[in-house]
Amino acid sequence: MNWLKTFAAAALVQAAFLLPAHAGENLQAIKTAGVLKVGTEGTYAPFTYHDDSGKLVGFDVEIAEAVAQKLGVKAQFQEGKWDGLIAGLDANRYDTVVNQVGITEARKQKYDFSEPYIASKAVLIVKDGNSYIKDFADLKGKKAAQSLTSNFGKLAEQSGATLVGTDGFDQSIQLVLTGRADATINDSLSFLDFKKHKPDAPVQIVAQQANADYSGIIIRKGEPELLEAINKALADIKADGTYTKIADKYFGQDVSK
Repeated sequence: MNWLKTFAAAALVQAAFLLPAHAGENLQAIKTAGVLKVGTEGTYAPFTYHDDSGKLVGFDVEIAEAVAQKLGVKAQFQEGKWDGLIAGLDANRYDTVVNQVGITEARKQKYDFSEPYIASKAVLIVKDGNSYIKDFADLKGKKAAQSLTSNFGKLAEQSGATLVGTDGFDQSIQLVLTGRADATINDSLSFLDFKKHKPDAPVQIVAQQANADYSGIIIRKGEPELLEAINKALADIKADGTYTKIADKYFGQDVSK
């Protein structure tokens, strides 16, 4: 039965690599290495993307860098596709993911989240001068430009709108601007980013959902010291004005609530 002992020993060694040996080990390892390894997409503007020079930039990138600085280390980014991004935590490819990861009950069963650092709401967008749509209920019988499989599309349909299918936010806005759709329900953060780049675009928000969706910095379970340190770092960058500076740069206002 020596092969059983060998197999068991190998399994224990593998487990030792996958799990912290004791509380606080990963935080200490991060500080010793001087690097916080961060998983992110790199293709999701304005949160994490490459600018014209090829540099990785974005709201989430700067938040991760600011948090790492408060921990006394540097952020080191590893890019990957969204579908496998969170799974990268399981494989120990990085310490955390900073990529607009929504805080959901399902995810909280397997991972830990920091305190929320950004909030988004479903907003109703119409062309300037539109006087007949003032709330979601006013969409009944109107045309809404929506990605058909999105939650925003479902909300528009529930409000009685006829959906005009689009590929995403930019196309939806264009249909509203050209009058081919009466309105679009979309993400408040996407709208703020759009207006930041095109402040004179004649579109406006006329209503928004009361409840926001929140995103947080996600880590593996069993690392309470790292979670506490990240939460303290987030609180610190909000207190010293760093968060406000980053939010103003990308959205023109505070987007934490």
